[in-house]
Amino acid sequence: MSEIITQTNDTINFSSLGIENNFVENLKKNGITEPTTVQEKVIPAVASGKHILFKSETGTGKTLAYLLPLLQLIDKEDNSKKEVKLLIAAPTYELASQIKIQLQAISDKKAMLCIGGSPIKRQLEQLKDKPEIIIGSSNRILELIHLKKLKTAAIKAFVLDEADRLLAPELRDDTCALLERLPFQVQIIGCSATVSKYTQKTLEKAAVEAKRKHAKSENRTLTAEEEATSIELIFMPPEDVLQKHIQHWALFAERRDKISTLRSFLYAVKPEKLIVFSSRTDQVENIASQLRYKKIECSVLHSKTDKVERKSAIDRFRSGKTKILITSDLASRGLDIPNITHVIQMDLPENEDFFIHRAGRTARAGKEGINIVIGDGIEMERYAKLEKKLHIKVYPKVLYFGKLTTPEEVGEIEPEDSNDD
Repeated sequence: MSEIITQTNDTINFSSLGIENNFVENLKKNGITEPTTVQEKVIPAVASGKHILFKSETGTGKTLAYLLPLLQLIDKEDNSKKEVKLLIAAPTYELASQIKIQLQAISDKKAMLCIGGSPIKRQLEQLKDKPEIIIGSSNRILELIHLKKLKTAAIKAFVLDEADRLLAPELRDDTCALLERLPFQVQIIGCSATVSKYTQKTLEKAAVEAKRKHAKSENRTLTAEEEATSIELIFMPPEDVLQKHIQHWALFAERRDKISTLRSFLYAVKPEKLIVFSSRTDQVENIASQLRYKKIECSVLHSKTDKVERKSAIDRFRSGKTKILITSDLASRGLDIPNITHVIQMDLPENEDFFIHRAGRTARAGKEGINIVIGDGIEMERYAKLEKKLHIKVYPKVLYFGKLTTPEEVGEIEPEDSNDD
């Protein structure tokens, strides 16, 4: 494995990266005229056919970094025979759906979602329409392959979007089994905002194991060159989105008072677009129920929400029909909704990666945002440690007579009636 970290060149544009005019024009229609730093580095690497694993912060344009060169690749294939040529695995319905939306904004290639938990009969019908791109969960894609309804012989590239999640112990076996059923020469591309050594080693090992199984089926052994499968690492220098573009606030509340504190915050700040995170599914429903009791409209999203309700919740939030989305960590990864002004974390997750992914739902595409933790004494102690570890600055806030302020300014505020009855 090798690591690439180079400086950006201000003169680079999509055309100079080899992206053809039809894609450049479609990008312009969507308000995208210049490549991001990660796109500058990744597009040429993917176009060259290398196996790569790249890491870049949330909101930096990872999806287009791999989509653009791969769409061009399959454009150059023999299109007289409609077969699946590109496979993209994603850990959640929301991320898979988001990838499909971005794809359809720049290409007319036929793509379909294959997600576990959705009716398989409908997906079998959609496969009859000969899609060239499949986006979905590893387990459902595997199921369709086992049923011999999804043929893999023409697949040129396999993308693991949120590779660290797909290769975590609970999803790893399905992801590796899927890789084993793809063609010997398939190009492997992984990406995430957080990539561990474990993810790197697991992906490289899975790639070699897949080749060994192919070779065994052909009654041969791998050559030394084939055994040395190399997955190149592209780790982008931090753009410091977490430090430079997101304000971090701490709002103390005892556990029993957290929801009333959230409600008071909403009355005081009136955020334009807000995601509220809780680690527990039952707490997501509890928060939503208590807000609705106070006539505060919100949408709900968690792992037990069925697909129709999940899509409806996201659509309402994306369109602005509801300004508040209450969710579990299901939505912290890959959900790219513009103009989210605030993120509230109703608990501090044990895994700092979850904190990063949650906070990264705001301040996307160069904008500014605010991340707030509503926590008790123990969580505030942990938040202080996280502040040092992540090199962020956390500002304490208090709610006082219906206003959000700093502890130092409390005495300067004139009492007034609160709307939080």
